[in-house]
Amino acid sequence: MIRSSGFSGKTIACKDWLTILDELNIGAFMVGRHRRIESLNLSAQAMIGVRESDAIGKDCREVFLGVPCLVSCPFKGPQDVKQPEPVLRLPGEGDESYLVTRIAAPVYGADRQVVGCLTILQDHAPIADLVNRIHYEERSLKIILDNLDVGIFTVDRGGVFTFFNTAAEKISGFSRQEVLGRPCAALFREGSAAEWDLLRETIASGSPRSGIESRILTREGVTVPIRATYLPLRNEKEIAVGGLATFSDLTLVHQLSQAIQNRYTFHDMVGKSPQMQRIFENVRVVAKTDATVLIEGPTGTGKDVLAKVIHSASRRSEKPLVKVNCAAIPDTLLESEMFGYVKGAFTGAVQDRIGRFQAADGGTIFLDEIGDLPLALQAKLLRVIEEKVFFRLGTPQTTKVDVRIISASNQKLEQLVARKRFREDLYYRLNVFRIDIPSLKDRPEDLPLLVGHIMRRLCTSRGVVPPEISENAMQVLLNYTYPGNIRELENILEHALILCSENTLRRKHLPDYLRQRPPASGTRPEKVKAAGSSERTRILAALRRSEGSRALAARSLGMDRSTLWRKMRKYQLNDR
Repeated sequence: MIRSSGFSGKTIACKDWLTILDELNIGAFMVGRHRRIESLNLSAQAMIGVRESDAIGKDCREVFLGVPCLVSCPFKGPQDVKQPEPVLRLPGEGDESYLVTRIAAPVYGADRQVVGCLTILQDHAPIADLVNRIHYEERSLKIILDNLDVGIFTVDRGGVFTFFNTAAEKISGFSRQEVLGRPCAALFREGSAAEWDLLRETIASGSPRSGIESRILTREGVTVPIRATYLPLRNEKEIAVGGLATFSDLTLVHQLSQAIQNRYTFHDMVGKSPQMQRIFENVRVVAKTDATVLIEGPTGTGKDVLAKVIHSASRRSEKPLVKVNCAAIPDTLLESEMFGYVKGAFTGAVQDRIGRFQAADGGTIFLDEIGDLPLALQAKLLRVIEEKVFFRLGTPQTTKVDVRIISASNQKLEQLVARKRFREDLYYRLNVFRIDIPSLKDRPEDLPLLVGHIMRRLCTSRGVVPPEISENAMQVLLNYTYPGNIRELENILEHALILCSENTLRRKHLPDYLRQRPPASGTRPEKVKAAGSSERTRILAALRRSEGSRALAARSLGMDRSTLWRKMRKYQLNDR
């Protein structure tokens, strides 16, 4: 089984993953601990030319005899394995061959030991066939390209967009009207110079470049991982007139990698508010150290994800991240869970068992809801922090560990200390580097960004295209205060997607309790005044020029429509 943290806590069987990938025409197969093939989806069978009945249960080296190895084998040491190229050439019919891109990752069991290897294959042949036949001015092929589910755009020699297909619109969030005639830096806003350099070199040299992993920022500001291929375009006289790029959304692959490896990156943290940007900057710095971190914030704000990001970006990332929910384990079991015990330590202790601290040796231990830790255990935790040793139940011998401690609480530990419910000395040991995550109602400017990010993640896991969000539905989402924070927002959007069977998510698809709320009373006068009248005047002028069209007004103001809606609400312009 693959335990996924990115899909609402559900457990998804490997076979289900292979079926999902089959729907996307992506080949995938699973090899078990003893190199026996356990699963092989239809797309992989077609690409490799092996039937499932001839492969299941057999050694992968026997089945794929004569075919280049597609993975860096997790069952050998790194010195024995040559890292494969991301783009491989598989034999086809006769003397022909075709290109595939491979992604491979080891699968870990509950004990963090490798139990298998999952390999994903993406066939380049359909796109390559079209690209080889493309004529720069031929409209019929442009129509074909417009109907592919791969993002495709073309640029002239100066890097200005000349074509932008429907799939590119869906992946990026930009309409073709917004990008045509503009430089490609408008799409690749993160690292745009490097992307344009690659495309320009492709145009100049005439040599295609495949399997380039990059990222784009959508119109809403959500970071989307992509894999791109760059090709030169020539006219009838074989003169280079521009370039063509194809790119695929790697969101599903990114989520699959997270599910397998339980690793998160800075791209998993979403927010453009000043508070969140300051947190991101601090996290990038503290993650590289071994400093003890305390994360405080209301329930549902993402403390768990932040702890995973810190661990994944640290020098301990190859070692375990072990989580202890101090509120979920009974007080009588907490000590044995955290420190372990030896055989005979108490009735029922029939064998030695290591605790969470020993399991995290060399890595990170995440103490969630640390404010609920009993006082008696707080003293023992203090010793572990100070001396890096502890006693297992039933033995006088100490056990030494090397762990980094990240703790989190939805209560203010300082207030618990004042009420004598938390040891002051332990608080100061944990509070070396504190990160305060604000509630969602305190950063409303992040709402449109989070809505887009969550919608893309939920829809990608289902293999469907994210629907548009109607203006009325978005206004309801923006006016709610979210006492359950991001977790509640995820539940609301998942509810809406279950009910939505059309291309637009509407107010009627939202939960009843959300739709039946009275309209917001407006923003407090002092906040409106503090914002200044100049921006209000500028928005009013843009609305008048566009004759009330919010889409045109937002475009002229250089902001997205969600931001315009929020600012109109802020300046009490909703009824104009």
